[in-house]
Amino acid sequence: MEKKERLQEKIIIALDVGTKREAVALAEALKEARVFKVGLELFTAEGPALLEEAVRMGKKPFLDLKYHDIPNTVAGAVRSATRNGVHMLTLHTSGGKEMMAAAARAAQEESARTGKGRPILLGVTVLTSLKDEELRRIGFAHTVADQVLRLAVLAKDSGLDGVICSPHEIEIIKKECGGEFLVITPGIRPAWAAAQDQKRIMTPAEALGKGADYLVIGRPITGATSPHEAFLRVLAEIMGSGLNI
Repeated sequence: MEKKERLQEKIIIALDVGTKREAVALAEALKEARVFKVGLELFTAEGPALLEEAVRMGKKPFLDLKYHDIPNTVAGAVRSATRNGVHMLTLHTSGGKEMMAAAARAAQEESARTGKGRPILLGVTVLTSLKDEELRRIGFAHTVADQVLRLAVLAKDSGLDGVICSPHEIEIIKKECGGEFLVITPGIRPAWAAAQDQKRIMTPAEALGKGADYLVIGRPITGATSPHEAFLRVLAEIMGSGLNI
């Protein structure tokens, strides 16, 4: 696989829209993008039919619903997602080891039963909206960074493939969990789109240089006058950075 093709797989487009019509229009415009993230708003509005349409279009759906329930319920949801051809999905690591292990078993079993690809299971550690003070208010004694690392290790031990985290936790997770443990990071802004007053963001090249495996990018691409040209500009920025990917 050529470098450009590898990069196309690493950039996840966040479909932060409210309707199937808008989502499909973006997927059609972004011909070279491979992976598209479907979150709570869009999935609640359109349901599994949107996932089926994405697969029909040759795209890879990333279902970002952050499952968090008793083990049997989460396992059932993972089985359904597997049948629907989901490429990636998220679940909350704070649901505990039994819940995550049940999800991992369900993904493997349903994949073997149906012949569908096993989805990549990604743990959500600490929401990026939470800071140290908010964690203390809900009963966690650790800092955000410490809690993220504890939950990442638990996710790995439970059979998950990786975690979602801010760009600033990439290196500590890779160091503790190993290079094969996937790190997917939002908070990515191309150099030409990064606002001067924003905090805790990184450019695509910076995040990949720190070890990120996938980058989630939304508005800098989807909100551009030409999403296709913006996507190609992101690819060019990374390829021009000198990274060996």
